[in-house]
Amino acid sequence: MARPIELLLLRTIENLGIVGDIVKVRAGFARNYLLPHGIAESPSPEKVEALKEARAKAQAGLAAQRATREATIAKLEGYTLKLIRSCNDQGLLYGSTTQRDISDALVAVGFPVDMRAVRLAAPFRRIGGYHCTIQFDRDLKADINIEVVPDRQLESLMRAQDADAAAIAAAEEEAKAAKSEDAADGDASKKAGKPKKGKKAAATA
Repeated sequence: MARPIELLLLRTIENLGIVGDIVKVRAGFARNYLLPHGIAESPSPEKVEALKEARAKAQAGLAAQRATREATIAKLEGYTLKLIRSCNDQGLLYGSTTQRDISDALVAVGFPVDMRAVRLAAPFRRIGGYHCTIQFDRDLKADINIEVVPDRQLESLMRAQDADAAAIAAAEEEAKAAKSEDAADGDASKKAGKPKKGKKAAATA
């Protein structure tokens, strides 16, 4: 197996390093990608010094980005995002809701969230409530709620709501009837145990 080689990055590469960093990479990655595309080269004291200022700017940029992401995560924790989508009467979406859709919706309401930060196991395909994780780094993540709602009143939803309302009303009527019956039984018991007026209770032997 080929030994890793050291290269000087000429520009910032996500998950690898920033401009001016000396990194160890696989020989094949260096030979097939980094070197041919002018992304890295063999390090030398002179080249490292020449990139010193660019590296300082990159570090400052990363620090600013980190601060922005920390603020975003703090605001996103527990946030509920509502997405309005077209669907059939059974609540099945005509087009699935993807990471891009969620990212675009969050950006539209003021959260700078790139599509890659949206951690979604599978696209949403039905109307309903969902959970989603937004993660920038290992220690920068937040769970949000997503409500996918229809763009019109669904007949099936209306029927379900009517059925729920009817069931609630029936339960309330049943509870009232049971309460009245209990009250009636209680009154009957009191009357049965009370001696009649004008007569003394029989003495026990």
